[in-house]
Amino acid sequence: MIRKIAKQILPRSLQRTLYALLRLRAAIAPVASRECSICGYSGYFDVFGSPLRQDARCPGCSSLERHRLLMLVIDRQGIEQFDESKSEIVHFAPEPVLENVFRERFRHYRTADLFTEADLMLNMEALDLPDDSCDIIIANHVLEHVDDRKASKELCRVLRPGGALICQVPIIEGWSHSYENDAVHDDQGRTIHFGQCDHVRYYGRDFRERIASGGLHLSAEHTAEGEDVVRYGLLRGEKVFLFENP
Repeated sequence: MIRKIAKQILPRSLQRTLYALLRLRAAIAPVASRECSICGYSGYFDVFGSPLRQDARCPGCSSLERHRLLMLVIDRQGIEQFDESKSEIVHFAPEPVLENVFRERFRHYRTADLFTEADLMLNMEALDLPDDSCDIIIANHVLEHVDDRKASKELCRVLRPGGALICQVPIIEGWSHSYENDAVHDDQGRTIHFGQCDHVRYYGRDFRERIASGGLHLSAEHTAEGEDVVRYGLLRGEKVFLFENP
C-alpha cells in the first residue's frame, strides 16, 4: 500500500529514497523473540555489527551471539576444567558481560590485556607468567589479532597439565588455509582483507593445526546449532574451541 501511494504522489527520486528506508527497516527489524543465556532476558534482541546482524545484541546485558554460546557451553558442563573454587582462570581481552559473571562465579579469576585496564598487563606472544600456572585461559576473538604461533607456545607453557584454552575466532570452514597478507599494513586494508582494522588474518580450517602447533591438543568443539540457534539468537555454526595441555 505504501509503495502504491508513493508511486502516485512522489517524484521518482523520493520514491527510491523511501524504498531504501523501507528495506533498511525490514533489515533491522527483529525476526523473533529470543532468550539470553546470560541474564535471562526474553524478548526481541537488537541489531549489531557492521554489516548489521539481526537479533544479535541482548538489550538486557548487551551480550552478543558468541557470549551466549560460551555461557551455554559452560552452564552445560561442556568444559570440565571449570572448578568454581579452585581453577586459576585468566581471561584475555575480557568482555564486560562475561567478566561480571565470571568474577562472581569463580574465586580465582583474573583479566588480562596489553592495552586496556585489566588485572594483568600481558602480551600473549610473550606471557609474563610462570610455567604451569593456569588451569584455564579464555581468549575470545583474540588470536586473530596476534602472532598465533608464538601465542600458542606461550599458552601451552603457562597452562598446567590438563589445563584448557577456551577460544573463539572468526573462521571460514570452507577455506583450507587461513588468509594472511604481508602487504596489508594499514587499518583500511586490514578491514577490507580481514574484516576489522586490527585483525591480521581470517582463519580457515587450519586454525586447529595452527594452535595445536604450540603443543596443545584440540579436545572438543562446541557448535551453535539446531534449536539453540533459534532460542538464544546464536550464529549458525559458530564454535567454541577447547584445547588441552596434555
